[in-house]
Amino acid sequence: MDKEIVANYIKSAFAEVTLGEGIGLWQAQAIDDYETEAVQKRNRGRDEKEEWSRLSCEDLQRCHSSLSFFDAEGMRFHLPAYIVASLENQVDDPLFHLTQLNDYAKSKLTALNTVQRQAIVMYLTWCLDQAEYEFDHPAIRMALRQYWEK
Repeated sequence: MDKEIVANYIKSAFAEVTLGEGIGLWQAQAIDDYETEAVQKRNRGRDEKEEWSRLSCEDLQRCHSSLSFFDAEGMRFHLPAYIVASLENQVDDPLFHLTQLNDYAKSKLTALNTVQRQAIVMYLTWCLDQAEYEFDHPAIRMALRQYWEK
């Protein structure tokens, strides 16, 4: 499977997603940094809320730890940006957040609809065909079997 096909499917599946009331990129970074609620709110003001495709690869990489602090809406908004940028080798992949699925991690994926879940399955399946992810193959297979393909 070609990575351009995967990227296009991700883009299509998440095309109309906005941040809504979800936790934004810079807001999540402030949470990670144990900032006050006032700083978190100020950071939310600089967050992209309408078009995930506008998020720069530099900001995504700089705020990679934000993946751990998104809520379900924030994850739905930011995940396609991380996946597409990782397919282009512009940011670290988000595999950990798609394969290490304890109850907290699963709670951040509840906003995904069926088509978006299928897009994630396509991405994970593509990763199984890549030698660079060989170390992750067992975790990917388990996540597919136990969560994504259900």
